Amino acid sequence: MNFLNEAANRYPTAISFASGRPAESFFSLERWLSAVPLFIDHMARENGFSVALAEKRLAQYGPTAGIIEALIAEQLRIDERIECEPERIIVTAGCQEALSLLIPALCRAPGDVILARNPTYIGATGVADFAGIEIVPVEPLAGEDWAHTLTRLAQELRRAGKTPRGLYLTPEFDNPTGTVLSELERRSIIAGCAEHRIVVLEDNPYGMFRFEGAATPAMAALDDVGCVVYLATYSKTLCPAVRVGAAVVPKRLFGSVGEADRLLAELGERKSFVTVNTSQVTQAIVGGVLLKQQCSLGTVIEGPRLHYRRNRDALLRALDLAFGAGHEGVAWNRPEGGFFLSLSLPFEFGRDETAACAREQGVIVMPMTFFTLDETHRKEVRLAFSNTDEGEIEAGVARLARYVDTQSSLVQ
Repeated sequence: MNFLNEAANRYPTAISFASGRPAESFFSLERWLSAVPLFIDHMARENGFSVALAEKRLAQYGPTAGIIEALIAEQLRIDERIECEPERIIVTAGCQEALSLLIPALCRAPGDVILARNPTYIGATGVADFAGIEIVPVEPLAGEDWAHTLTRLAQELRRAGKTPRGLYLTPEFDNPTGTVLSELERRSIIAGCAEHRIVVLEDNPYGMFRFEGAATPAMAALDDVGCVVYLATYSKTLCPAVRVGAAVVPKRLFGSVGEADRLLAELGERKSFVTVNTSQVTQAIVGGVLLKQQCSLGTVIEGPRLHYRRNRDALLRALDLAFGAGHEGVAWNRPEGGFFLSLSLPFEFGRDETAACAREQGVIVMPMTFFTLDETHRKEVRLAFSNTDEGEIEAGVARLARYVDTQSSLVQ
């Protein structure tokens, strides 16, 4: 990220496909802040005290687990079809804190490792790296389902004296690839993780931004064995500045209420020493919005969702125009939602190429190697289409095409 920020600062007129930020044109801070009194009234009624006292309690240190768990539980039930008890939720400072609590809590013994698809979100690998925990790539071989993959890998790791404790996934519109795991794949993962006592960390920041096709059930909604911890965030549906997310621990972990309670308690204890509690003011913003919207964000995200779809369509049109014919080795996927797609190139694209592309053509893209665990995917880049407009997309792809044409001629 420092490298990309440096590139953006050095070439300020460059069009960037690097940032996966939500579209700022839909931020409505004044409207969201106006919902805070609604939450304060709700807080006063729920606790049986005055509005004045509720305001004071809101400004004070608060419960480590949070003050909007019931509202989050209801929103997940309505929008994601996930049934969970408020007592199983810990409100966190964004999903990133949830990861920073969960990964070390799961991997406490020497040899404990986390699994992840390759490539994967750098926030998860960063947490593991800082905690000194190995993160191991996992992906099915040709003709192999996920349950067999997890069995094969678990056996290989145990022979090496290692134990897989968690599997980090973004099943819906993955960052960085934009891909979706099918329901069959999700069920196979749950079966394999249940057999080998691997906790699934299901990260779902983009799930509500589906443009087309039938929605796939969240893994937490499919989980009948108690191996999925669901990670929620309001950074994409509202705005990143609220820094409100959540970890939802199942009632039974691998069938055990005791194990689930111990994990929940440990997460709370770890959080109490890290952030004490998530900002109650920003929780009040999220809580007020949820109350105002009857605990569904469907209406709130409709404008952004249509914007992201238009941007996705503009990017696909621009790619087809620039690379549709006569560009051997160039290919891309068509995501049904989310913020990203993956572009394959006929040559390796890394740090040097990123800088050269920005310098020579005025466009910045993300090398897929930034997201990999083993320096593979050297000929791929991630294109983010969320925080831009159609005109920039068309111009940016045309600039990228000029760079690709120049480089392709050099490697032939």
